Amino acid sequence: MEYGFLGYRSTFMLDFVVSALILIVPLLLFSLYSVKIKRNFALHKKLQILLGAVLLVAVAAFEVDVQIMHGGWENIVNQRETPLTPEQFNYVRNVLYVHLVFAVTTPLFWAATLFLALRRIPNPPAPCAHSSLHKKLGWISTIDITLTSLTGLYWYYTAFVSSV
Repeated sequence: MEYGFLGYRSTFMLDFVVSALILIVPLLLFSLYSVKIKRNFALHKKLQILLGAVLLVAVAAFEVDVQIMHGGWENIVNQRETPLTPEQFNYVRNVLYVHLVFAVTTPLFWAATLFLALRRIPNPPAPCAHSSLHKKLGWISTIDITLTSLTGLYWYYTAFVSSV
């Protein structure tokens, strides 16, 4: 089994996505700062489109790596230097299920937020009738991606770093 670049027996793509999960929340906060404080709507739009595109590509590559190249997350986790007991494995699986609730809903909320914004917000971007709904969807998306990040990082920790 290979080692990811973070030094654990995971995969390059798992480590890449974990790194992305660490970076996404500060970048998202910067995007929110740019629109809420600086009122730079154009920068916010560019950052959100960029973050959405990068996450879409990263998640697609990650799924290909985990599902096709390695036959599923179980095969990767089972290559740990210290094997998990059945109870520990069940715990890791349950943590993954919690993570997946957020990981599945995040792209749906983000896509809806982006799609509606691109259709309803003027170009160049400025406050408009859609702004109220956009703010609500944006905050839901922000909370969802933050929970995706936190639960994903915790899953990686339980699956590869800790002795659970």
